[in-house]
Amino acid sequence: MLLSPLLRLVQRTSLVAQIAVALLAGLALAFLAPGATPYVAFLGTLFISALKAVAPVLVLVLVMAAISNHVPGEATGIRPVLLLYVAGTLSAAVVGVVASTWWPSTLTLQAPPQAELAPPGAVSEVLVNVAKSLVDNPVNALLQANYIGILAWAVGLGLALRHASAGTRAVLHDGAQAVTAIIQGVIRCAPLGIFGLVAATVAEAGEQALRGYGHLLAVLVGCMVFVALVVNPLIVWWCIRRNPYPLVLTCLRESGVTAFFTRSSAANIPINLALARRLGLPQETYSIAIPLGATINMAGAAITISVLTLAAAHTLGIQADMPTALLLCVVASVCATGASGVAGGSLLLIPLACSLFGIGNDLAMQVVAVGFIIGIVQDSAETALNSSTDVLFTAAASMMQERRGGSAT
Repeated sequence: MLLSPLLRLVQRTSLVAQIAVALLAGLALAFLAPGATPYVAFLGTLFISALKAVAPVLVLVLVMAAISNHVPGEATGIRPVLLLYVAGTLSAAVVGVVASTWWPSTLTLQAPPQAELAPPGAVSEVLVNVAKSLVDNPVNALLQANYIGILAWAVGLGLALRHASAGTRAVLHDGAQAVTAIIQGVIRCAPLGIFGLVAATVAEAGEQALRGYGHLLAVLVGCMVFVALVVNPLIVWWCIRRNPYPLVLTCLRESGVTAFFTRSSAANIPINLALARRLGLPQETYSIAIPLGATINMAGAAITISVLTLAAAHTLGIQADMPTALLLCVVASVCATGASGVAGGSLLLIPLACSLFGIGNDLAMQVVAVGFIIGIVQDSAETALNSSTDVLFTAAASMMQERRGGSAT
């Protein structure tokens, strides 16, 4: 008898409000009954697994359908989005370097190196890995959620199918609609997933694990908040020339919250695609820009790399001069672009940046270990910034083209 009114209440309540209630319920369970959290943690695991399962197929089908149905001569609007991605990532690296210079952090480098981790040895290695991802086998790209490879095949097949019959293109369009309907069903389960994720995460971390790294976390999270609420709005204002905060806060609320708890830019791709559709953005733009952003738009990763690298340098008494600091900004931006769209992907790139200061791999890997200790908070905030910025910059670029009354390829 009570089930029907409850279902009607859920249907009338917005998804954001449902997620907020689930978040509070997860916190309450973690603090009041931490022993019960393992019984609900599987809800978060199932939610993330569902997102990760459908995201590669969704990206492949959407991009293929968008390109195959694209009318020659019409612009996709992807170029300004890419420029915003580059500007945002570089700006974030600068913020991280400046904050680390003004409020230097000191690490306790006692953790043993983790031999199973294999960080890249040079920036060129990062770029080579990205190039290899482009030519990955399409089946392997789908299985491994290699979004660079998926995008490459989707673009290639989409271009080839532009000359297919109208019936074939209609099938692709219908397929994209069908996969979109599936992901909408998965997203409706977000409150349950967030409930499980919050309860398990808070119960696992506790305050003791993070108290000793309070200053470092304050610098990291402070930089990310500053970029999200000051730097990004300035970039968006430059694009749309009006108050950017309604758009910024919408992206943080509807994309950043889920990304904070999933801790995966790849898993948040369906959330961003759904948000872009609700914002009325051109599908030919967001269907390519958002999956691409989940791989290369890594402002949070640039902050993590620069802050932890300079924390290691400060701990060892190494002074960073201006040319080296500027070089670190560029290296952090390039490294962040090569960071994987999974939890903790940016940490393995720290040794590469540490090499700028002559810091050996053993010490650098201890810095990586520190990163894993604080990763409960750091990686969550980093992913929230990365993922919300994907849809933010896509929307800003589209609005800029509308304001100018023109188009860009």
